[in-house]
Amino acid sequence: MNRKRFSASNLKFFKFFDQRNLGSLPRIFLSSLMLIFFFYTFPIFLNYKKNNNFEYQNNSKTILAYTLNKKKGIGENEDQFLDENDLLVDIFSLNDLETDTIRLNASTINQLFEDTNYKLDDVRKNKLVKPVALTLLPAEIKMIESTKKRKEFFIQIVLPLILKENNNIRLDRKRLFDIINKSSNTDVEKKWLNKKYKQYGIPSKDLSTLKIRMDEVPVSLALAQAAKETGWGTSRFAQEGNALFGQWTWSGEGLKPKDSDKDTGHKVMKFNVLQASVRAYQRNLNTHSTYRSFRKARASLRDQGKNLDSIILSQFLDQYAETGEKYVEVLQKIIKQNNLQDFDDAKLLPSSIELESLI
Repeated sequence: MNRKRFSASNLKFFKFFDQRNLGSLPRIFLSSLMLIFFFYTFPIFLNYKKNNNFEYQNNSKTILAYTLNKKKGIGENEDQFLDENDLLVDIFSLNDLETDTIRLNASTINQLFEDTNYKLDDVRKNKLVKPVALTLLPAEIKMIESTKKRKEFFIQIVLPLILKENNNIRLDRKRLFDIINKSSNTDVEKKWLNKKYKQYGIPSKDLSTLKIRMDEVPVSLALAQAAKETGWGTSRFAQEGNALFGQWTWSGEGLKPKDSDKDTGHKVMKFNVLQASVRAYQRNLNTHSTYRSFRKARASLRDQGKNLDSIILSQFLDQYAETGEKYVEVLQKIIKQNNLQDFDDAKLLPSSIELESLI
């Protein structure tokens, strides 16, 4: 053994044993202890280095788990903790409306579209969408061999749902501006404001922050993300959990990814109805700190009197998926190749008794 690598104290240590005629046995024993110590402490050291590494960590899909993400401020200009129940109470209530919905097959849905004369070509021209609100995706959508037909079928199902949620936000936004423009507000208006402050996660009750958050998501952008996250409606999460946007949860009901640990990690949020998934997606973009730059860019377009451009706004969703900039490129490709911006100015026709009877 080359003793030059050891310190003086080590030499004295071995000399101590030599003087007692113990030979090399203590040295072997000591060497074994040192090896055990090394292999025991080395993984701990590596984990420490890893945990203190400031490289980019994706946490974009921590949806419906705000209370577990308290290290980051959620407000536009504030570091306030949010109450998950306040943020999502309307989503939970919508999700609980129908727990025993019937899954219509693809042929029945196609017949429904024909009976109501709901065609995407017509929508592109006249910008009017029939309010066909389906609650579940048909299992047969993955069996449609024609890619073009499968895409159109998916858009026909999801488009009315997105427009409905945008309509809800548009009405709320109109009421907000009416309140802002008044010199004094009624008790009813103040109560409504307090409800919206909770819904959009603004404990400071700042009107300017509420104005930024309470806004629409471009239809073409929402369609592109739904298409990407579900494989145009064919993914397991979409089929089994009505999850159109791949939202994650650590605390809510959801589906575990097949390659993940059963007892740890995230789940993909599960919904009883498709409409709840759309609302949760919009609430996520409108409240989570990860998408603050998205909201800022949207507000800037508003201030300039410009339309909400999905190509521009998609640039600020690079943290929605682990692929980052590549994800943005895919979204923009989906929007352009499928002419999804044709639907950005589409209007949802009012529902009717005749239409509801068909469903």
